[in-house]
Amino acid sequence: MQRIELAPGYDISRVIRGGWQMASGHGALRSEDPVADMVAFADAGITTFDCADIYTGVEELIGRFRLKYRELRGADALRKIKVHTKFVPDLDVLPRITKAYVESVIDQSLRRLNLERLDLVQFHWWDYDHPRWLDSAVWLEELRRAGKIDRVSATNFDTDHMLAMVEAGVPLTSMQVQYSLLDSRPQKRMVEAAGKYGVWLFCYGTVAGGFLGDRWLGMAEPADALENRSLIKYRLIIDDLGGWDWFQALLRALRTVADRHGVDIATIASAAMLERDRVAAVIVGARNRSHLASNLAISSVALTADDHAAIGAVLDQAKPLEGDVYTLERDRHGRHGSIMKYNLNKGAA
Repeated sequence: MQRIELAPGYDISRVIRGGWQMASGHGALRSEDPVADMVAFADAGITTFDCADIYTGVEELIGRFRLKYRELRGADALRKIKVHTKFVPDLDVLPRITKAYVESVIDQSLRRLNLERLDLVQFHWWDYDHPRWLDSAVWLEELRRAGKIDRVSATNFDTDHMLAMVEAGVPLTSMQVQYSLLDSRPQKRMVEAAGKYGVWLFCYGTVAGGFLGDRWLGMAEPADALENRSLIKYRLIIDDLGGWDWFQALLRALRTVADRHGVDIATIASAAMLERDRVAAVIVGARNRSHLASNLAISSVALTADDHAAIGAVLDQAKPLEGDVYTLERDRHGRHGSIMKYNLNKGAA
């Protein structure tokens, strides 16, 4: 498993185990022992875990995993484990948010994760019309200086707001963004700005909720309701880019590349993103360890010029998505924003 140093003394695996699919409300957990699954991922070299205060039950699960891993492998092994959580204040809270509220949620994550200091906190804000987003970022930086957070980061901010935080004295380590073969919006401005200010990108959605996988190759356009909001959101992206026939052409190209490397389509889709400028890691959603081998393969696949040309020939036919990072999703009344849930942290603090 490849590793990368984000800052002096802070290194992570380039494949991150995502936690959203383990949250209650996302469907059946599909694992008899999720803690044992996390131990298997860590032992295999995927030592970085992504979660959030709004992923119901996931911080607690990872907290139990950390205790178990120390028991099984010792304190030295535990120090290699990095947990990246998120601070996601509810939409209803934004007009009246205070530093005390921010600190109370951070304290809650510390308790859930059994940590004395959070490794990395990724800040999300639903609505820029509520102006305390910058205050909140500064408060997180103050909590970092107080020793409650090691690294302050963010997720789903556009380029202008990312730059505003950096210029306000918040040294962002990373920005978690939806960035995939289907969504190239970060390439418009964010990649260049991130390079200028030393911000790394974490990519989620690299397999588009499962659409970029062998399961959908040759399948007719789905007519029935999709399984979860993740599939619904990426289906909208596919429609915007060019529709189902175009998407099938992309899957055929990916299958050809995957055949050359002896892996599956999902592995190629994620491996391609690891080769993009400023990308530190890709986040893979996993409900259990059944796909661990393919998750490990992501960091060992090196795409050739012919591979990139085959994929690029189809991507070049797509219509560009509108706006900067997360612009479409911020319209709460639009197709992309109306499917989101905005108040998942109720009672959190």
